[in-house]
Amino acid sequence: MTIQAHLATLQKRHEALERDIETAMAQPGSSDLKITELKRKKLALKQEMERLRHQNGTPPTVH
Repeated sequence: MTIQAHLATLQKRHEALERDIETAMAQPGSSDLKITELKRKKLALKQEMERLRHQNGTPPTVH
């Protein structure tokens, strides 16, 4: 798998986690622990994508 393909896969997972977080936050009975864990996973993916971009020489994205 190329770095670009890996980045695309990570980006899709990152976007899916964002949707999961939004859904969980919209539900009144959602666990704060679950939301925190989803956010932690999302951050880990973002950091991995930035590491790969830096390693590949691609400029970092700003969010």
